Amino acid sequence: MAMLVALALVALTVQSSEGQVASYQLTTCPGKTTCSQCIQTTNCRWCKMPNFTHPRCHGQIEKYCPEEYTVDPSNEFRLLLGRELTKPTRRTGGSLEGQSERESYYSSSHYQSSSSSHSYQQSSSSSSYESESAAGSIVQISPQSVSLKLRLNEVYRLNVNYAQAEDYPVDLYYLMDLSKSMEDDKTILSTLGADLASEMRKITSNFKLGFGSFVDKVLMPYVSTVPKNLREPCPSCVAPYGYHNLMPLSTDANLFSQEVQRANVSGNLDAPEGGFDAIMQAIVCREQIGWREKARRLLLFSTDAGFHYAGDGKLGGVITPNDGDCHLDHNGRYTHSTTQDYPSISQINLKVKQNAINVIFAVTQEELSVYEKLSRLVEGSSAAKLSNDSSNIVSLVREQYNKISSSVEMKDNRTDNVIDVKYYSRCRNTSSQLQQTNRCEGLKVGDVVTFEAHITLLQCPSDPRDWHQVLQIYPVGINESLTVNIEMLCSCDCEQPADPEYREKASECSNAGTYKCGICECDGNYHGQHCECSATDSLLEPGMVDACRMSNSSDECSGRGQCVCGVCVCERRPNPDEVIEGRYCECDNFSCDRPGGLLCSGPDHGRCVCGQCECRDGWTGPACDCRASNETCMPPDGGELCSGHGECECGTCRCSVTEDGRYTGRYCEKCPTCAGRCNEFKHCVQCQQYQTGPLANAEDCATNCTLFVPVPVEKVVIDEQRNDNKCTFYDDDDCRFEFSYNDSDQDKVVVTAQEQRECPPKVFMLGIALAVIAAVVLIGMAVLLLWKVLTSIHDRREFARFEKERMMAKWDTGENPIYKQATTTFKNPTYAGK
Repeated sequence: MAMLVALALVALTVQSSEGQVASYQLTTCPGKTTCSQCIQTTNCRWCKMPNFTHPRCHGQIEKYCPEEYTVDPSNEFRLLLGRELTKPTRRTGGSLEGQSERESYYSSSHYQSSSSSHSYQQSSSSSSYESESAAGSIVQISPQSVSLKLRLNEVYRLNVNYAQAEDYPVDLYYLMDLSKSMEDDKTILSTLGADLASEMRKITSNFKLGFGSFVDKVLMPYVSTVPKNLREPCPSCVAPYGYHNLMPLSTDANLFSQEVQRANVSGNLDAPEGGFDAIMQAIVCREQIGWREKARRLLLFSTDAGFHYAGDGKLGGVITPNDGDCHLDHNGRYTHSTTQDYPSISQINLKVKQNAINVIFAVTQEELSVYEKLSRLVEGSSAAKLSNDSSNIVSLVREQYNKISSSVEMKDNRTDNVIDVKYYSRCRNTSSQLQQTNRCEGLKVGDVVTFEAHITLLQCPSDPRDWHQVLQIYPVGINESLTVNIEMLCSCDCEQPADPEYREKASECSNAGTYKCGICECDGNYHGQHCECSATDSLLEPGMVDACRMSNSSDECSGRGQCVCGVCVCERRPNPDEVIEGRYCECDNFSCDRPGGLLCSGPDHGRCVCGQCECRDGWTGPACDCRASNETCMPPDGGELCSGHGECECGTCRCSVTEDGRYTGRYCEKCPTCAGRCNEFKHCVQCQQYQTGPLANAEDCATNCTLFVPVPVEKVVIDEQRNDNKCTFYDDDDCRFEFSYNDSDQDKVVVTAQEQRECPPKVFMLGIALAVIAAVVLIGMAVLLLWKVLTSIHDRREFARFEKERMMAKWDTGENPIYKQATTTFKNPTYAGK
């Protein structure tokens, strides 16, 4: 069922893409008014038949234009030189064993393109190979020279074969820092020359060894310029110098040891050294150093300090930039050390690429991180740790050479955005899928690696002289390359004066223009299909305005131009890169979708043609922001699209949400909320690890749980790379426990369980109730006691105040203080008390 759904999706995608191409052809192709504009548009063809009434540029012009009048150039390949790769062989009975096998291998080399025509010259390549083989030439890259005709935005797939040759010559030039701190290194190196040569001859019998040294510029502040210090900057030191080629490349290992032993150390002031001056001279002075044309060239740079680079020369008053040329005298000394600045990193990188040299930076631990960063900026270079006395130099050279020779990295000399090259390879695993990479590793002598170079012409240069370019494809560090002579199909043959139908001042053009490709190219003062209109005419004849409309309801020249003598003259935009074109000014190259602010998602994804995005190879969608292939949605280990748990949209998996849970991950392979097999393993983990659960009985546990025995751990940790699954449960005792399982091996299930359950502490309810009652009683008694204390204090205060007022009274104790005399007194005079 899943397969049927996938096939249906593919069919819908194909139908959709075909519909987009047809719509693109209908809207874009007719807007091209010249043959060159037409063939520079994808899937468009030009009809040069005279008196042709249909649009001459169309995507399906073969329906109404005879084949002999159809202009539809396509990519064309021609093999110029294709010598066979040099392979290990042995002679049997006077003939080379395996020769027929090699010939069949080479003749079956694929130089293919789905929409390209091919033209081979096998006879010339065979003869050239025989002559080169007879001369003993070594070939590690094949073919060596081809010719390509490329049409805009059509990919050509070119196979490039590489094989490391047996007993390939090796040139090793040892460039050493001979400042005072490297004195012990020099002593050790003088005794290791023979060992170094012997070790390298185990790899190749054709080995040469050279030696040079450097210190720094003899200027302040790099070197002390006091006369005494110039003669002897340090005890037992020679005068400072910039760079000295002490021994050109030679097969004499004893001479190497002698030269190293005779070389004397010197001294300077600042920490960085003038190593870049020495590297530049050792690279560009090919004759003086003795670099061979056909050899793997290794430059071993040894130091325990940093380096000066471009701009540092100003400290010593040197402002002349380094010219990148050789400046060695007859004694091998650098003559421009005090007159030219240090080289820049980019200059070093350029010369390394031009001369195919692998630089090995052998530096001490303190400087290793700096030189590792430098090696990432210099093509084909590497950095390795050098012991403090250089005693590990032999093993270091062997390891670095094996690292360099066992890998191959393809690069090219592109400098602009006119041509795009992408590399694909299966490397040594020929049964695997083609991967986008320009590097293969783990190679051995005789291993043949094929790189598929996808070459695409992205744009036609404005200058026709740039329509012929030479592309060099080369393996890094190897002085061999594939030369691709590219001719850009940016114009039609019928537009050239050599074509029989090309006529100037032609009668078909009212003697006012050039007839080519079936149309008239009018002189500057005339317009019209047959140059019948003058540009100076201010009035238009009746009906000419209608010729500037696509339909009766459309605007004149689409509202973006002026109708001059029946011909639309389109507006010019302030930005010269934005162009309005087409017969009716209906097309432009700036009104397409801009996701993220980039027109058609950027030049690497597509370009805007007539208001629609024209996508590059590998991209699709209205804005070229979707990958055309579903490969990025396929799990690397195989399986269904998005692991069967999602849909592939624009090359990215959109995961589903199901009843089981939500799927996540790049390929929807994860489901953190899904139960999985957790419930299946739960009871067995409980009984085996904690002796709880429905299977707590030992007999039941032994009978039902035979698939695994959990491994107890303090804390369960999962490894996502091993596809571990984590499970968490609470049992009847409200205890929490975790375990993980891995069932990637169908014959074995590995379960890791938490050693102890996480149980909540037990609660004593009666004690809590009694404690609450006791607390309430105590609080009540405390409140009553507090009330009693406050009441007593209040009463005592009132009594004390009463006593105080009583004591302060002023009346006689015999009188009643509240008695008042009567206001009127009556007496009876007749009463005498009797």
